[in-house]
Amino acid sequence: MGNPSINKLQATMQSQEIANLLISDPISIGYLTQYQVGPGERLLLLILKADGQMYLILNQLFPAYQGDQENLEVITYHDGQAIMSQIAKILDPGRTGVDKTWPSAFLLELMQERPALTFLNGSPLIDDLRAIKSQDEIDRMREASHRNDQAMAQMVELAKQGLSEQAMRDHLAKIYSDLDCNGFSFEPIIAYGSNGADPHHETDHTLPQAGNSLVIDIGSSYKQYCSDMTRTLFYGPISDRDRTIYETVLAANLAAIQAVKPGVTFASIDRTARQVIEEAGYGEYFTHRLGHSIGRDVHEAGDVGPFNEDLIQVGQVFSIEPGIYIPGEMGVRIEDLVVVTEDGCEVLNQYPKDLLIIDLPQAED
Repeated sequence: MGNPSINKLQATMQSQEIANLLISDPISIGYLTQYQVGPGERLLLLILKADGQMYLILNQLFPAYQGDQENLEVITYHDGQAIMSQIAKILDPGRTGVDKTWPSAFLLELMQERPALTFLNGSPLIDDLRAIKSQDEIDRMREASHRNDQAMAQMVELAKQGLSEQAMRDHLAKIYSDLDCNGFSFEPIIAYGSNGADPHHETDHTLPQAGNSLVIDIGSSYKQYCSDMTRTLFYGPISDRDRTIYETVLAANLAAIQAVKPGVTFASIDRTARQVIEEAGYGEYFTHRLGHSIGRDVHEAGDVGPFNEDLIQVGQVFSIEPGIYIPGEMGVRIEDLVVVTEDGCEVLNQYPKDLLIIDLPQAED
């Protein structure tokens, strides 16, 4: 049957005079064809031609394609077979887009087969298409975030037991399984105290101590779409400084969400949050961009950062995640996903963001 996304993509190819588009990213191939496999070192390729014809190149060890996409021919090859010669014969003369994930070994082989072709980066064509979510995609992401809210609630309860970071992470895997989610969308970040000063801390066997912050950054996949959320809580007693830091990060999060609407730049949203943190005297400790796009991948093309002057569009989904990180001491990050609407945005995460202070369990005598 016809596929609106493929039709849009081929219309863009025609307008930009691109004869062929080679897509190797398994997530993008799944987005366009509903066929998804992890190819490992083997070649997986979707070829789109401006005239409407498509080819899906599969190794004979991959699962069979079961779809009914119009104008799609499946070509199966065996290990050791000279498949690139066959691919070279398929391609029309002219400008040929190649996505950024295709290994150079395959591209170099194709360049030898067809030296007259002009190659260009084809990823922006696919990225622009995936950036605007359909209603079905938004519904899936809303449900994925709802399940992530439930997972976060269970993680906060576990935090009251004084478990190690690694034990918390191990419990999360079962929580997602019980929620019918498909594993982690990224490796969870569970960070006590000074570990939270590293925005990408790798979970270890650290145990919580009184006065520690606890950063919980988690996400999963549900019906092929990712969730991502961060909350920070504290083990009492909490210092006045740490309370101020938390309130500052929360104010930055809320201000940025309020500023999201179609037609403003991503950079302006970043500036809104950054200004709140700078005015509180912690600007040097906000060390990363404000957010990232998300969908089938947890990090998709496009970012909410100080250098992105692209205009925000209805249907885009991205994170708002300001943070303050004091080296050697603590960190605070609060992250929500938002979907852009006609007059602002909808926040997909509903788990509370009020400052939460819990007690460590009493040591047994």
